[in-house]
Amino acid sequence: MPYLLNLIYLLLLVFSLPWFVWQSLRKGKYRQGYGAKFLGLAPRRVSDKKCLWLHAVSVGEVNLLAPLLKQIEKERPEWECVISTTTVTGMELAKKKYSQYMVFYCPLDFSWAVAAAVRRIRPRLLVLAELELWPNLIRAAKHFGAGVAVINGRLSPHSFRGYRRIRPFVAGVLREIDLLAIQDETYAERFRQLGARTEAIHVTGSMKYDGAQTDRNNPKTQRLAALAGIDDDIVFLAGSTQEPEEVAVLDVFRALAAQWPRLRLVLVPRHADRFEAVARLIDASGLPWQRRTELGKAEGGGREAEGKSHASALGLPPSALPRVLLVDVVGELGAWWGTADIAFVGGSLGNRGGQNMIEPAAYGAAVSFGPNTRNFRDIVLSMLEHDAAVVVNDGRGLAQFVRRCLEQPEYAAALGRRAQAFVSSQLGATERTLRLLESLEKTTRPQRQAAVAVQKRRETLCAAQLANLRPAEGRETKTLEPDA
Repeated sequence: MPYLLNLIYLLLLVFSLPWFVWQSLRKGKYRQGYGAKFLGLAPRRVSDKKCLWLHAVSVGEVNLLAPLLKQIEKERPEWECVISTTTVTGMELAKKKYSQYMVFYCPLDFSWAVAAAVRRIRPRLLVLAELELWPNLIRAAKHFGAGVAVINGRLSPHSFRGYRRIRPFVAGVLREIDLLAIQDETYAERFRQLGARTEAIHVTGSMKYDGAQTDRNNPKTQRLAALAGIDDDIVFLAGSTQEPEEVAVLDVFRALAAQWPRLRLVLVPRHADRFEAVARLIDASGLPWQRRTELGKAEGGGREAEGKSHASALGLPPSALPRVLLVDVVGELGAWWGTADIAFVGGSLGNRGGQNMIEPAAYGAAVSFGPNTRNFRDIVLSMLEHDAAVVVNDGRGLAQFVRRCLEQPEYAAALGRRAQAFVSSQLGATERTLRLLESLEKTTRPQRQAAVAVQKRRETLCAAQLANLRPAEGRETKTLEPDA
């Protein structure tokens, strides 16, 4: 089976090569981590501490790990956590957010690459965020004696239909997983139907709620607000946007800004490779604007002034600031949401399937998003049931929502209070997940010890064989002479 998978992966790679080359040249993607991805050259872990290898594919999953890592650090300091990711943006954020941990690119699911990475990391547990069914990686971890867990597991209707077409294969992979910590019962039932072991499935709730900050006065948000000169402004923040959402947001702001001079727009595109394209859009709109990377730079200076706004650095009043801010920095959206009075969560008017709407809700912003939120279907349904968010179907609907929030501030405030109360009621998934990981770590200990013992015996045997091949110290050696 591993060899068949290797062949399938290689064929897929060959057929996809032109697309990868194009993405690399056009967007700068897929230019890093070849040794780790293709050969499993992850950093070699040297300590003998119990190791949790946490895999987070991209930015969303990297952020998801924050509350779990914080709780592990507090309650299980004897555990060593290492973090792998797949995308460039995920790697950049993980290195920035978790600088105290070993961070590396996860190997592609070739049998030789995953085996090499597992030998280098020597994990006690392999922990996969949300759902990453890579058969060779899972089997390599199991072969080493590690336990395998999926945390914050979810399975969208689209993914479920796709996996059901290859159910016998998927069932075999799922049965290798020791723990499936699933967000809700709907997802849990889908895992059961695909063949996961019932005893491995536990409904824990979504860890995304636990990772949400609820205090607008937190240091990161306060620092960013000061840098941007946000004081008594009404902040309309559009986060995780994709094409063509930025155009709709700019149109809304342009239509309302003259009537509400306190209105500020903060625009945060989902992907870093679109920062320049969005900058050109704002230029074309004719609106005065500035970049996040320019905040806090005094005139003629190149360093960001901590806690000092762009206006004050230049000796100007906050009212002199442009009213549109483009956040061209990765990893800050969570803190920027804390400045928002009115929020639009992107990826929902286009085809992406939505982005995380929990963060603005936790801050008590008046939250809106488009109709295409399949990736967060259950969260959206729960929020709508609690009257904690509003769905806008298009740019016109977004304009009507923002206008109502401006005309009826009591409406916006009540919507935000309900959103914050809803998020607060969902907390606790991280603690439940940690308790399950603790239990799994204990049960996998004998198996892992046996695997490590086998590995050490192999290393000892190889060393002995190499020693036998070397001339003994002080022993005279003969060389073969050619025949006369």
